Amino acid sequence: MTDPRYPIGQVKLTGKLTREQRQQAFAAMAALPDQLYDAVRGLSETQLDTPYREGGWSLRQVVHHIADSHINAYGRHKFTISETMPTLQGYDENAWASMVDANAPIGSSLMIVQGIHARLVDSLRSQPEHVFQRRAMHSENGEMVLDDIVATYAWHGAHHVAHITTLRAQKGW
Repeated sequence: MTDPRYPIGQVKLTGKLTREQRQQAFAAMAALPDQLYDAVRGLSETQLDTPYREGGWSLRQVVHHIADSHINAYGRHKFTISETMPTLQGYDENAWASMVDANAPIGSSLMIVQGIHARLVDSLRSQPEHVFQRRAMHSENGEMVLDDIVATYAWHGAHHVAHITTLRAQKGW
């Protein structure tokens, strides 16, 4: 059985993506807003408040988490492009998921994901090849290159959409 925490498996960071892998990652990032809308379309408030797994976040919290995380992704990629070896700050995702705004209606977070991904993908697609090897120091994950950030967030969106769609399939929603 698949680990319900990782319905598509864990992210694999290689330190360097091929041009084709990078283009696939950009396509995954560009597709995320529509995939997320489709994943939550038609869910009731009660369904949105259902955890995707025992001990996990509610679907509502997952949507807000994607917005929170990908806001950070946007800043992290900009710092990596514009600064020499910036420190990318991690954050306590569970603390953020327990805040009042993580239990609010999901519309604002869906709009954030749409806007952030439009900007993120446009920015990344405009970068020359050498920029994807620029380095940053993540406060929790250590040294990374921009290609690692790209791979992480392409995976991250699909990972959480799978949490939602897997629960929907299990529940027959």
